[in-house]
Amino acid sequence: MRTKIMLACTECRQRNYNTRKDKQKHPERLEMSKYCKFCRKHTTHRETR
Repeated sequence: MRTKIMLACTECRQRNYNTRKDKQKHPERLEMSKYCKFCRKHTTHRETR
């Protein structure tokens, strides 16, 4: 079952992106490099709970 997750910037802690993932196959937190419009640069975004 795929669930909705939020991705937050690791530098400014703003929640910028929504996505989905399968928690049974990937129980660890997701990390992606995304553009943060608040920092105005590419930063690492981590899954929030």
